[in-house]
Amino acid sequence: MIDTATATIPETDAAVEALPFPPIYGSWPDRASICHPSPSGKGSAIRFELHPARGRIAGHIFIEVARQKTVASVQGEVTTFATFDWENKICCKMGLGDLAQMMMVFRGMQESIQDGKGLFHRSAKANTVIKFSHQIEPRPGYMFSASSKPFDGELRDAYFIFRPEEAVWFSTALEAAMGVLVFGVPSASAPLENPF
Repeated sequence: MIDTATATIPETDAAVEALPFPPIYGSWPDRASICHPSPSGKGSAIRFELHPARGRIAGHIFIEVARQKTVASVQGEVTTFATFDWENKICCKMGLGDLAQMMMVFRGMQESIQDGKGLFHRSAKANTVIKFSHQIEPRPGYMFSASSKPFDGELRDAYFIFRPEEAVWFSTALEAAMGVLVFGVPSASAPLENPF
């Protein structure tokens, strides 16, 4: 963590970009994850990776969802935790419009993205359909699901259900992240103006 009171402020943009993290804010994580292991092996996990805007390129968040790979076990004093199949994850690059659609569901402005049709993403390797909806049954929460069909492979799908308390912190974090997704992270070399 940089002590902003005693830190030397870099004089060039290149020097700022060479820093491992934004110097104004100190060290901050760019990735978060939630895992829901299940004793039956039907759990899932989701990861979020923040990529702020840079220059004139808008930011995005990679959302990765993976199925459970192994179940947890306890043998004597040795605990083996459940694992998730990150090798076969489905990765979704969510831009500002996509994330705004998710925020509309979180805010109750719509029950699902595009009336349940979801978002269609096409990349150089696959077509992906991403759905996000509020649900009451079989348990309350928000379901994120993705199905991906690589051009040279088979259809894969995975889903993750945010519990209500997880939806609160994720939607709050998503809303807070919108500023850096649109404008980027303020640079220490940018002049600070007195607002008064």
